[in-house]
Amino acid sequence: MTIKELDAIRAAKKELIEVRRVVKEKGEELCKHTGYRKQVLVCGGTGCTSSSSMKVIAQLEKSLEELGIKDILIVKTGCFGLCALGPIMIVYPEGAFYAQMTPEHVKTVAEKHLVEGGEIVKELLYQGTVTENGIIPFSETPFYKKQVRIALRNCGVIAPEDIEEAIAAGDYAALEKVLTTMTPDDVINEMLASGLRGRGGAGFPTGRKWSFAKASQNEIKYVACNADEGDPGAFMDRSVLEGDPHCVLEAMAIAGYAIGAKHGFIYVRAEYPVAVERLRIALKQAREYGLLGENILGLGFDFDIEIRLGAGAFVCGEETALIRSIEGHRGEPKPRPPFPAVKGLFGKPTLLNNVETWANVNPIILNGAAWFSSIGTKNSTGTKVFALGGKITNVGLVEVPMGTTLREIVEEIGGGIPNGKKFKAAQTGGPSGGCIPAECIDVPIDYDSLLAIGSMMGSGGMIVLDEDSCMVDISKFYLEFTADESCGKCTPCRIGTKRLLQLLTKITEGKGEPGDIEKIEELSKHMQQSSLCALGQSAPNPVLSTLHYFKDEYVEHIEKKVCSAGVCKALLTYHIIEEKCKGCTLCARNCPVKAIEGKVKVPHVIDTAKCVKCGLCLSNCKFDAIIRK
Repeated sequence: MTIKELDAIRAAKKELIEVRRVVKEKGEELCKHTGYRKQVLVCGGTGCTSSSSMKVIAQLEKSLEELGIKDILIVKTGCFGLCALGPIMIVYPEGAFYAQMTPEHVKTVAEKHLVEGGEIVKELLYQGTVTENGIIPFSETPFYKKQVRIALRNCGVIAPEDIEEAIAAGDYAALEKVLTTMTPDDVINEMLASGLRGRGGAGFPTGRKWSFAKASQNEIKYVACNADEGDPGAFMDRSVLEGDPHCVLEAMAIAGYAIGAKHGFIYVRAEYPVAVERLRIALKQAREYGLLGENILGLGFDFDIEIRLGAGAFVCGEETALIRSIEGHRGEPKPRPPFPAVKGLFGKPTLLNNVETWANVNPIILNGAAWFSSIGTKNSTGTKVFALGGKITNVGLVEVPMGTTLREIVEEIGGGIPNGKKFKAAQTGGPSGGCIPAECIDVPIDYDSLLAIGSMMGSGGMIVLDEDSCMVDISKFYLEFTADESCGKCTPCRIGTKRLLQLLTKITEGKGEPGDIEKIEELSKHMQQSSLCALGQSAPNPVLSTLHYFKDEYVEHIEKKVCSAGVCKALLTYHIIEEKCKGCTLCARNCPVKAIEGKVKVPHVIDTAKCVKCGLCLSNCKFDAIIRK
């Protein structure tokens, strides 16, 4: 493909994409030039797919055929972000945001809205867009209003399996600019000036990493993408690959030009089948269009990319373990230095960034470093994508400027805690991160601020916890994960994680003893100082942060043998409130160990010695007569 052909694709598809980005009135005018009266976008990301969005698409196609409608374009996109409301369907040019769609709902929308002269079906809309004064664009709802989409700019906008839509939306424009107007040094200087830091955890300056790789005089170099997203509750990288895979391919090619590499690898976990399939389609299309391979855009630059599948080992998110896995070895970390930029894949200099970092490259090149660095804070420029989950109303994917406070994310974007519960903490950074307590809810979310309070940015998982969460149990949950995922190469991590887990399990089972907290602190310190890689060094972080902010819960578990949150099963007892019990016998009939006694219409009693604390009595009681404490 030549630059002229690339520009022709942009021109041909530009208005089609623009309809999905503009206000209704201008969108209606643009529709006249596209050949489509309306466009219906349906989320095809993993979240909505698991909620049967493919059935929604099938019904949509069937309904349009039955109604004889031929001037509507159906687009299967990536993630729209508001995963709690999936499957999501958006109709343009109106921007009507339909939520939690079923095939029956689709049929209704087709018959009432998609027909010529039809009207929006208000009762099926995302209710956040429905106001007393009419319907507002979903971009003005609390969930979307404060977001600034840079890495996610094309997710939920384009059909990720159509390279021409990706080109029309801006992909490969930065590669063209780099190859025609910039030297390798120009590219690296732009990355340095942008202040972009790695979005995979440590936050190392991206431009510096690129400059280290370029400085090597070795003739063979590699570019690699870390898509081995293993943190519990994290799905940022997956969503980028599912919604806009070409942005990663383009960025890697730009990096190849900048450092003098001709070959790249994308290491992606095999548990992401949708992302893997779309990457394969994108690679095939990019080669067919001359945007990967030999003589890209006819400008004499060669660069190609291969996919390598990970087998689900969390440790392979660590760069040296990832490199060994690509080489065909067991995924284990290696001592550093030398760093991968000096000696990486197959002993050659290797530039490695994660998916979200790569997704920021195109906008920086096209809009300039000054534009990017004007967003966020001085030392944490740009935006950050978070997978917002846990005890939060709006579960989903959000992208906000660095420096946005935790309160804004939880209360405004996230919609607050369900069922009137109180916010207790937010766990960021996954198994390597820490808990941010309610007293720190106004902390700005950036690299330095999070480190100052004992947490970290990590790859971007953010799990919200409410008043019913036990912080000792939360620590145990993350230690179970890291103990299971330790590669076993170094003793501090292999033995330390298991010993920490034993101590936490002992405490949650009501067997804690005086001195256990001191043992946890001492062991954690040794692990931080002696473990070979970041998995072991950071494994104690969730424990230490909860100990710092919620030490009273540990003391309560050990000294009083009580879990006030009602989570630790061994510390719970079930009781029947005599005044509320109607003697219906439902609890007794469902008790698997016959621990409940009583006559019909007479208050019952639980024999705590026999009770196995299964909770069936509590879930079956219709009179709220059973409590656990």
